[in-house]
Amino acid sequence: MKTCISTYSFWQAFCAGRITYPEMLRKTKELGCTGIEFVVDDVAPDKTSDLEAFWTALKEEADKLGLETPIYTTGANFFQKDVRPEIERVKKHVDLASKLGIKLMRHDIAYGFYPEFEGVQTYESIIPVAAPAIREVAEYAASKGVTTCSENHGRLMQDSDRMLAMFKAVDHPNYRYLCDIGNFGGVDENCATAVSKLLPLISHVHVKDAFWRDGMYPNPGRGWGRTRAGNYRRATIFGHGDVPSKQCLQAIHDSGYRGYYSLEFEGIEDNLMAIEISVENLHRMLKEIEG
Repeated sequence: MKTCISTYSFWQAFCAGRITYPEMLRKTKELGCTGIEFVVDDVAPDKTSDLEAFWTALKEEADKLGLETPIYTTGANFFQKDVRPEIERVKKHVDLASKLGIKLMRHDIAYGFYPEFEGVQTYESIIPVAAPAIREVAEYAASKGVTTCSENHGRLMQDSDRMLAMFKAVDHPNYRYLCDIGNFGGVDENCATAVSKLLPLISHVHVKDAFWRDGMYPNPGRGWGRTRAGNYRRATIFGHGDVPSKQCLQAIHDSGYRGYYSLEFEGIEDNLMAIEISVENLHRMLKEIEG
């Protein structure tokens, strides 16, 4: 059983001054996880440190604690009128991941249609622009000893069929899939069915949970968002929500996957308590599945 926590999971507590990044590592170790997922922006989280120095120091601290760093996660938007600057920017993240000795890097695909876009606004329109860019980054990453991947994220390229279409277009052995078992709910797709379609491509797993309410009912209020079809959804503690979590984990395990399961908490509950309960639930589910 390999479990880790995304540093993004601690973001609420970090912003409130309740935890530092080194303390995130110690808390992760305390909860019985064996790895930490680095979520890296273009600037250091403290907004003042040198980016490479910040993450190098954190990697050294993780090593001292015996924590693996199985994945480096960053953003990307490859659907732009001029995509070249974005390709070069993401390559710099590949360079940093390589320097840190992290062998897997996740990047986004696209955020939406740019203002100057001319044509029919369908996800098929994105593929001819984004796929070559993603392929170039994957090829570059291969030369640095890093594998790239994207997850079902960002609404526009979130559905399982859309993800499959993009992977078919990129068609590169160094480009894989980060499976977020909960994200499919944001586009009103059955999570268990969607996960099953992408099993052969999985290189990493995000575990996430959410409550779901029918869009015909009144807005539940603060903390709830809308799905693409107008239903209500709110992220919550892993194991408390409506995502068929254990069913998804069972399918992933049965496919032969033996990599990391990374908690990505983004609910409104007390941050540290929610992470503790989420990890407890994740470990229990995995023990039942593996045992």
